[in-house]
Amino acid sequence: MDSQQIEAKKGKFRREKPWDNSEIDHWKVDEFHAQDNKGGPFTEESSFATLFPQYREQYLRQVWRQVTRALQAFNINCELNCVEGSMTVKTTRKTWDPYIILKARDFIKLLSRSVPFEQAVRVLNDDIVCDVIKINSFVANKERFIRRRQRLIGPDGATLKALELLTGCYILVHGNTVSVIGTFKGIKQVRSVVEDCMKNIHPIYNIKTLMIKRELMKDPKLANEDWDRFLPKFKKLNKKRKDQIDNQIIEQEQTQQKEKTIERKEEKKDTQFDESRNIDTISAGILNASFLTSDDEGIKQKKNKRKGKDGKKKRKEKKEYTPFPPPQTERKEDKEIASGRFFLNASQKQLLEKHEHKEEQKKKQEAKQIKVAKLYTPPKEDNEQKKGLNSTLSLGIKGTGRDDIEELTQGIKNQIQKRKTSQSLSPISHNSAFNQKGRKLPKKQIKKNLQLKEQNNEIVMEEKEDILIQPMKKRKRKRDENDEIEQQEQIHEDFDHGKKRRNVVDTDDNEE
Repeated sequence: MDSQQIEAKKGKFRREKPWDNSEIDHWKVDEFHAQDNKGGPFTEESSFATLFPQYREQYLRQVWRQVTRALQAFNINCELNCVEGSMTVKTTRKTWDPYIILKARDFIKLLSRSVPFEQAVRVLNDDIVCDVIKINSFVANKERFIRRRQRLIGPDGATLKALELLTGCYILVHGNTVSVIGTFKGIKQVRSVVEDCMKNIHPIYNIKTLMIKRELMKDPKLANEDWDRFLPKFKKLNKKRKDQIDNQIIEQEQTQQKEKTIERKEEKKDTQFDESRNIDTISAGILNASFLTSDDEGIKQKKNKRKGKDGKKKRKEKKEYTPFPPPQTERKEDKEIASGRFFLNASQKQLLEKHEHKEEQKKKQEAKQIKVAKLYTPPKEDNEQKKGLNSTLSLGIKGTGRDDIEELTQGIKNQIQKRKTSQSLSPISHNSAFNQKGRKLPKKQIKKNLQLKEQNNEIVMEEKEDILIQPMKKRKRKRDENDEIEQQEQIHEDFDHGKKRRNVVDTDDNEE
């Protein structure tokens, strides 16, 4: 069948319409003049009002004269109420355009949404429309919402500028809304891009398709053809998140650590085997015991647990085979019926629960009391000698556990002497000028205290000098004794030498 016959079959029952013409531009909006209003003036007044934020008040006061001029051209009155923070728009008896009041409503809405006056005035034209897109309903998380909104704006507003150039619209992202001013076609495109961006589809993909469509529109040959083959097809990739990547890295590190531990164990085993060859059996056993790691000991403990008292492995006893299925688990209601709780009232059940709760508390308290009592019970002692040892040790005496009265008395005397010496060496701590209560003493009492203090300090200094000088004196005595012994030896030597000389002189005289 030919293509003409197929087309005829499709449009068999369809009548021709006056707008079925390729020369007509369906997106074009014809202007409306005062002559086109054949009904005359309006019978009733219609008005719209919108609120504006406080930070917008200063700008609106500056621009309000221009706003009134723009609206008076269409015979519409406007009011600015700074006390309530509202703007109102009303029709008059002279207004001839029935749709201009809706345009004026959009005009004041855009002014309240921080759109500048120069852009907002364009809405009053017939071929230009505005749209306020709400964004906050797409994303629940605030941080994610801010990231995606920033993605729509782009670095230094680059993506927003590209969208404005491709669609021919003015776009302003402000708070939770995106206000757009442009043609019907451009607003439709912008709306789809904004919604996709908030659904986590990057606007660059849509910008790319818009750029390709713009180039294809220039070619008249492709006007009646399908453009799907030219447009890019982006596949959705399921990229792994950071959490999944981090988990994989952790698993890899754990496997590497396990491999390293296994290698270390094998190396240790090899070293132990080589050492055991050269050393005797006893020394080798000691070395093997010293080189055992904590992991090896844990493995041995597990193996010992598996083994029984005889040293053989425990085997699980096989259950007897029964063709019947296991008994069905009892429901909560069945258990209550068996105990008799099912037939009780709500108040009776509460009383029973309280009684059970109190009994459990009593049992827990008794168990705690037993634990506390164990701490205060003294340990049992086997022999009476230990008691003697403990008594001597508490006194600070090195005893052997015997009941020798002399040793105990000597130890006590030594302790008393040590305390006396420590007290004598320690300087006087009391203040000589003040009393124990902190009151100042009389002059006579102060003089006495100072004299006592000086005497005590002199005694202490003498004792310290004795302690320091005693070893020096001992050394001097030894030196003096050694010197005396040397002098006596010299004297004896000199006396012997003189005797010899005399004998020699006598012999010479006799010879002469």
